[in-house]
Amino acid sequence: MSSSPRRLLTALVALFLLVPAIPAGVATASEPAQRHPTAGWSAAWSAAHHHPVPGNDWDGPNWSVQGFSNQSVRQVVRVSAAGSLLRIRLSNRYGSQPLRLTGATVGRPTSGAAVQLGTLRPVTFDRRLSTTLAPGTEKTSDPVLLPVRALEALTVTLYFAGPTGPATFHQSGLTTTYRAPGDHRFDPHSAAFAGETSQSWYHLAGVDVAGSPRTRGTVVTFGDSQTDGYGSTPGADNRYPDQLAERLVAAGRPLAVVNAGISGNKLLADSPCYGERGVSRFRHDVLGQPGVRTAVVLIGINDIGAGGYPDFGCGASPVVTAGQLVNGHRALIQAARARGVTVIGVTMPPLKNATGYDTPDKEALRDELNRWIRTSGEYDAVVDLDRILADPADPDALRPAYDHGDHLHLNDTGATAAAVAVAAQIR
Repeated sequence: MSSSPRRLLTALVALFLLVPAIPAGVATASEPAQRHPTAGWSAAWSAAHHHPVPGNDWDGPNWSVQGFSNQSVRQVVRVSAAGSLLRIRLSNRYGSQPLRLTGATVGRPTSGAAVQLGTLRPVTFDRRLSTTLAPGTEKTSDPVLLPVRALEALTVTLYFAGPTGPATFHQSGLTTTYRAPGDHRFDPHSAAFAGETSQSWYHLAGVDVAGSPRTRGTVVTFGDSQTDGYGSTPGADNRYPDQLAERLVAAGRPLAVVNAGISGNKLLADSPCYGERGVSRFRHDVLGQPGVRTAVVLIGINDIGAGGYPDFGCGASPVVTAGQLVNGHRALIQAARARGVTVIGVTMPPLKNATGYDTPDKEALRDELNRWIRTSGEYDAVVDLDRILADPADPDALRPAYDHGDHLHLNDTGATAAAVAVAAQIR
């Protein structure tokens, strides 16, 4: 394209988006004109959100209770699929007041909070730089022309000029989020963000991609801390869903993978700290994902193991029966089938010697639920992690090579074994 048409294209795009002057060094939509579909979006990254709560011993402090005011929040995520267009989804689902976003940018990270020069793009909502989300709502941005490859990282920076109130968030991010005073949306450097970090995600619900024939829908992994990745190495993208995405990419299979796990989450009981019950949030967190075609369900171990105990200061956990758990799983299957989504069931991994979770009654309940998942034929396919992850010398216990150390959660090697097993069932 010659320089004159290119200048014309840039002017037209800026006019369309109502974008004001962009700081020097920030890219504009001046790439050669291309045809991009506006439909066919696939979720390529997501975080399942819950109520704001104070930090805990294993995730550290977070900023959800106080929220933000005249602060920039920079979050780095890894998308699981390619696209020539992207968009972001924001959430105020658990907010107590309107969430006013002054503006946002997206770019390609280099290291830490730094962003590659020339890649920052302004993000608009209904062609405006700022937007407001009412309590209980979410909002999707306009398309952004920033091609991404599968397994490429993106940096999303949100700036809130006024007080947000408590923040809708995801606590166990296993990644570093950065905060800086003032407006640093277009700042490619990391210095301003050096002072404050967190291991959680805030208001960012998803990143979707479109415009690539190599992306043909999304696999949503749903569950608790086993899916959320507790036990894997922080900052390494070694959760089992991350490794599942890597295996699909390596095999040339054009599917995105997103993570809808919440640590501590239960199938049947709400928790003010660990999210809505699985039977309630499944429709939003799984079936609400753009392009969803397959759901992988691994949930129920907290209903079993925590039943009858205080929920880590978040209320009591009810004692459940196998019949109640089966009915909960059936509700998920029916909801998925009604939407034409394939649903894969995963058995509960071994828990012998897990503090508080390992009692004879709870082991019997786990066995009964696993027997139903394994043999009922109600799921479209089954991944038998109970047997795959078990210690050959003691089938009720995790294989030591897979054990994070608490006899319940998977380390990186265990997450690899889970990803291999799940990948084999994805059609």
